[in-house]
Amino acid sequence: MQERRPPCPSGRYWQVRAGDTLYSIARQLGTTLDELLRLNPGVDPSNLRIGHFLCLPEEFPPCPSGVYWVVAPGDTLYRIAQATGTTVDALLKANPGIDPLNLQVGQKICLPG
Repeated sequence: MQERRPPCPSGRYWQVRAGDTLYSIARQLGTTLDELLRLNPGVDPSNLRIGHFLCLPEEFPPCPSGVYWVVAPGDTLYRIAQATGTTVDALLKANPGIDPLNLQVGQKICLPG
């Protein structure tokens, strides 16, 4: 049976995979658990179904460069800045709201243009 996509203002979806939790999805996307719950009111966070589609928030703020770094084990903003030829300050400006002391593996970091 084909899983139907719920109405979603952003048009952005996540298809649940084995091992996913709302918390892990929120961390990977740089959003909050509360925001995912708000956008998916009928979803039971303790009973996600593989293949189920979740509505995602608008990408906010948008990443002007359209280029992202996916955090790997051991990454820090300093190491990312060094590897990409930018500064920690520029990374923080491009990613308001991220916690530089708590980067999560799989989290997407917008790289400055």
